[in-house]
Amino acid sequence: MLIGELAKKTGCDVETIRYYERERLLSAPQRSASGYRHYNAEQLGELNFILHCRSLGMSLADIRNLAAFKADHEHDCEDINLLIDQQIAKVHQQAEALRLLEQQLLALRDKCRDSHAAADCGILQTLVEAAEGEPCVCHTPFGQDNHGHSHDHDHAAKKNGRTQKGRP
Repeated sequence: MLIGELAKKTGCDVETIRYYERERLLSAPQRSASGYRHYNAEQLGELNFILHCRSLGMSLADIRNLAAFKADHEHDCEDINLLIDQQIAKVHQQAEALRLLEQQLLALRDKCRDSHAAADCGILQTLVEAAEGEPCVCHTPFGQDNHGHSHDHDHAAKKNGRTQKGRP
């Protein structure tokens, strides 16, 4: 089958298939005299394996390791278990980061409950003030923003010679 057919069968973009070939995750297909790639059932299986692993959030390096384990039937599966345990830990970290993000967004959403003109929107005002260096409700309850910057208001105000809202 040609690359377009493979893409259609798997739901994978043609450029992504080519990328997986360049990364040597997908074995190189045979080429016709005119240079067209011709894929077989083996490459279809390889691509489906890659796509399944990607759907589980696995990195290309992890997929490469799993493919090597798949090729070596005698390899102890403890390394596979460890790889999956590491992926589970990453998912837990991502879930916690999403929970914190949700709390931040909820705090920001609480700044404007009613319909107003944009000039009177508490959310927009908070975002503008934060961009100007003022404390914001969506980061201060957690001590730091997503970039690791501390939002210690007293320290920042003293450092800048200001009290709250930029007044001396």
